[in-house]
Amino acid sequence: MTDRVLALGLALALVAVPLAARAQQMGKVYRIGALREGPDPQSRAFVEAMRELGWIEGQNFILERRTADRREQLPALAAELVQLKVDLILATGTPATSAAKEATRTIPIVFTLGTDPVDTGLVTSFARPGGNLTGFALGICDVKLLEALKDAVPRVSRVAYPAPVVLPLIGPDPCATPLERSGPGPGSRDYGHSIAGPGDIDAFFPAAKRAGDSAVVVPNLSWLRPHLKRIGVAAARSGLPSIGYDRQFAESGGLLSYGPAPLQNIPRLAAQIDRILKGAKPGDLPVEQPTKFEFVINLKTAKALGLTIPPAVLARADQVVE
Repeated sequence: MTDRVLALGLALALVAVPLAARAQQMGKVYRIGALREGPDPQSRAFVEAMRELGWIEGQNFILERRTADRREQLPALAAELVQLKVDLILATGTPATSAAKEATRTIPIVFTLGTDPVDTGLVTSFARPGGNLTGFALGICDVKLLEALKDAVPRVSRVAYPAPVVLPLIGPDPCATPLERSGPGPGSRDYGHSIAGPGDIDAFFPAAKRAGDSAVVVPNLSWLRPHLKRIGVAAARSGLPSIGYDRQFAESGGLLSYGPAPLQNIPRLAAQIDRILKGAKPGDLPVEQPTKFEFVINLKTAKALGLTIPPAVLARADQVVE
């Protein structure tokens, strides 16, 4: 009887050890710093994606949200997160990611951005980013935007796009678009017009018309996202054929939109964060890219502009606004 009790006690002890270790691990509350410029419409989706993986905000992780009203505030906010000793920084946009990288070389950084993280020097490669960064690149599709615009409106020859003012506080040219770096698109000449913030949006389209531009590309700049509806309305009023990177642009009056289907980055970012908090090194996790894209055509705007969209282009559309 005594031997049986001893055996049972030993078995319970062996089980209790890993359970106790797990309970201790689960007892830790991780702190994730969320750094971005402008509003965060995807915050709830991110929290839900984390919940699906067992991470409950307020229970086993806390989000330290830091939002910049102006881009030059990002370095100070990144430094603040480092001083708080967060376990990981979730950075949205190239400027925020650059600021976070300058602030720390040890705290893991998971980013979501529209520009090429290799081209901007944030990571070494997509397959093995190295250092303390990994994340999701939302398509790097500015040139694809230009190609879609040319397919729909073949007569386009001179294309304008908003060119952000570069701030030396966050490194050399962190916001340059692929259009700026790759040179003119096929059969066109491309011209950037300076736009430092949302206050310049209304002046952008008249400036493009005065310069003789025949069309507009609105690239994937994170601080423009909250203003896409306003930009789409301004594009429709301008009389210039325009394409943006999100369906909201075309639905609001822009002629076309082409870009990653929304929210597909969120669960994949959450999965990367889950792996890192469980011990993976960010530099060993490949930078992910979209697998689904959307092409939207606003036929109402096309009619107002006197344009006929080629049938082959219409057939490729995921949505037609009439």
